Amino acid sequence: MGDGSSSTPRGSLPKFLEHLSGAGKAIGVLTSGGDAQGMNAAVRAVVRMGIYTGAKVYFIYEGYQGMVDGGSNIVEADWESVSSILQVGGTIIGSARCKAFRSREGRLKAALNLIQLGITNLCVIGGDGSLTGANIFREEWSGLLEELAQNGKISKEAVKKHGYLNVVGMVGSIDNDFCGTDMTIGTDSALHRIIEVVDAIMTTAQSHQRTFVLEVMGRHCGYLALVSALACGADWVFLPESPPEEGWEENMCIKLTENRARKKRLNIIIVAEGAIDTQNKPITSEKIKELVVTQLGYDTRVTILGHVQRGGTPSAFDRTLASRMGVEAVIALLEATPEIPACVVSLNGNHAVRLPLMECVQMTQDVQKAMDEGRFKDAVKLRGRSFEGNLKTYKRLAIKLPDDQIPKTNCNVAVINVGAPAAGMNAAVRSAVRVGIAEGHKMFAIYDGFDGFAKGHIKEIGWADVGGWTGQGGSILGTKRTLPGKYLEQIAEQIHVHNINALLIIGGFEAFHSALMMAEVRDSHKEYCIPVCVVAATLSNNVPGTDFSIGCDTSLNVVVETCDRIKQSASGTKRRVFIIETMGGYCGYLANMGGLAAGADAAYIFEEPFDIRDLQSNVEHLTEKMKTTIQRGLVLRNESCSENYTTDFIYQLYSEEGKGVFDCRKNVLGHMQQGGAPSPFDRNFGTKISARAMEWITAKLKESHSKGKKFVTDDCICLLGIRKRNLVFQPVTELKKETDFEHRIPKEQWWLKFRPLMKILAKYKASYDVSDSGQLEPVRPPHGTQEEPANI
Repeated sequence: MGDGSSSTPRGSLPKFLEHLSGAGKAIGVLTSGGDAQGMNAAVRAVVRMGIYTGAKVYFIYEGYQGMVDGGSNIVEADWESVSSILQVGGTIIGSARCKAFRSREGRLKAALNLIQLGITNLCVIGGDGSLTGANIFREEWSGLLEELAQNGKISKEAVKKHGYLNVVGMVGSIDNDFCGTDMTIGTDSALHRIIEVVDAIMTTAQSHQRTFVLEVMGRHCGYLALVSALACGADWVFLPESPPEEGWEENMCIKLTENRARKKRLNIIIVAEGAIDTQNKPITSEKIKELVVTQLGYDTRVTILGHVQRGGTPSAFDRTLASRMGVEAVIALLEATPEIPACVVSLNGNHAVRLPLMECVQMTQDVQKAMDEGRFKDAVKLRGRSFEGNLKTYKRLAIKLPDDQIPKTNCNVAVINVGAPAAGMNAAVRSAVRVGIAEGHKMFAIYDGFDGFAKGHIKEIGWADVGGWTGQGGSILGTKRTLPGKYLEQIAEQIHVHNINALLIIGGFEAFHSALMMAEVRDSHKEYCIPVCVVAATLSNNVPGTDFSIGCDTSLNVVVETCDRIKQSASGTKRRVFIIETMGGYCGYLANMGGLAAGADAAYIFEEPFDIRDLQSNVEHLTEKMKTTIQRGLVLRNESCSENYTTDFIYQLYSEEGKGVFDCRKNVLGHMQQGGAPSPFDRNFGTKISARAMEWITAKLKESHSKGKKFVTDDCICLLGIRKRNLVFQPVTELKKETDFEHRIPKEQWWLKFRPLMKILAKYKASYDVSDSGQLEPVRPPHGTQEEPANI
């Protein structure tokens, strides 16, 4: 299956993992503070990556308490110690709050326990308190060793040999309250739990015309409350960082009354557990219920979600994030020197970065300080661009100004869905319609794709028409794969008749292809000289110009959930290998990332050609695996990875070759991957990216009004996407060069870089390119950077 090495920046030589040896090194891994889903995936990645590089890896059970107590709490881990833990919530090595470690005496005991096993590399998975503790330990390390030597507990040689301690942190916290990372491990899974409850509540509330007050976790951080409010279109949200203005009680009641008057059968109010008013006094869910009942007389219920949010299986996003972070943490430990400060591995857009640990901790503590001092605008800013962006988007979508207060632009903007349905499309349409109306445009919905466009299935769409759309799967507008090619004349006529000044296309590869066709006919059809923005929405994630498409996260979760169930049945029967076929056309994203998140032994994809020898070596690999305690196998196959090596062929080959050692089963996932309610990530991503696309359209229209400019340049027809850490508008004519039209995929795909990771974590030899890793970065980007950050 090839070595999976990826391309590197031009002009630099690729740096592969082979340059980094862990031989003779010992790594200790611990989870501390509150537990979070995905911690086990991080532990698994650290253990397997460590062993792969030749290092010894030790479990430190029960967090810092286990480090202080020593003995059976610090145990060497082997490859099999972490099998079957990817899908388990919480942490298998335990977590505890530890008073003893806060004293120097406790840290002295911990240092002795580590020295006795030669552990001088620590990987700490926890919140800011746990990471601060690790940094204090690191700074005191040489002093602690001197003291141990003076007391005759260790030799002078040991002091020399183990002279410094390397520390790398990963943030595991459902609250997403750590500055410096867009997402912490566990946040996405907690959002899954919240949204499951909200979706369930919405169905019962609609039956009775009820108001629901939902209290979510997050201590002093409102991230979970804010994103769940965005993802379900809540009427009102209470956050500690952004308390409501004076007189909020009356404003909230007016808002609820207006929504009821618009025939909305239910109201949802989301409260963060640490919600406060501008005087720093708590706003409780009971207080809100009382207010609604006494002022409005509405039937009101309170639901406190509590520890449900910490529980359950980690989402696909959290597993992938934790696996990426765990591998990055091991590389950082192997590259560490005494001069490099302790770092924390973070996520910036779609890019793993290393940041100075104490700078992030300091910034996290500054947020609390700002809130205590009533500097709430500063608190929101310090929370980071992801939080700030979410808050701005929520405010725009939840609160409609009276019509006479919105300056009209006299522009008509249309929204269309193209391609196959994808979960999250409706959230994107809702967001576009509401932002467009807030910007002063008239918004039009085009039904049934370009077929409908040509036939004039176009209607004006209002603010209330898109209420409740965020949680709906599929496409409410209707969508078709038809390209505009054969209808160019009719569509041009409809653009003219309805006086459409700009177009937002939400869809898959066909959406990109359609925009390209429009760009190419502007000379002969002046009607197409309008701003056009494409937002990618497809489960295949095969659109050029963006790392993520709306809908691919929901599908990935379906793949991973199915793999979990199948693995469970396989571990019951023993010696069984499952072959699972995923969708995606020629794009192997679902198979590859599903394989990484589900712990597959192999994933066959079109982008990496394979032959009979590769199939044979995979069978041999599985035969060896059956001799261990992990007596099951999981193999994923992308539907179009090979014309001849079909799912049936691979199933028959494995069945024949595995005779007497393992038996085989196959499963074709099919259209299950398209359906269902969108995941929190897809709702949130669709909402935010679509809002940004509408802002771009507005800017283009304003520019033309002021300068009398015609839309004939390439930068008037763009695709908006996330690339690494930035949000980028790219002309579709430029993206044409990056596209393989025959197979409907980009010529270069970012996720292929993680191909070797899946193999390494499944015990194959593979070359992993670590060129991207290495430098510590500042927590705040330098002033004057032109890029627009992608906050996911």
